Amino acid sequence: MTDKPWYVPTPCVMVCTLDDNDVCLGCYRTADEIGEWVDADAARRDAILEAADTRMLQAGREA
Repeated sequence: MTDKPWYVPTPCVMVCTLDDNDVCLGCYRTADEIGEWVDADAARRDAILEAADTRMLQAGREA
């Protein structure tokens, strides 16, 4: 963890397997979102997390 107020930790759970739609079965980010994570600012990371949570709920899992 870091003391930087803008820091948003990765949602990666080390289950790095993509489905047919290029969505990770572990964190529910798309391949593109995973690729941009390292350079994304906090606002973009929050948006990625929100989209991933939506995908997770649509897949029938709890966010």
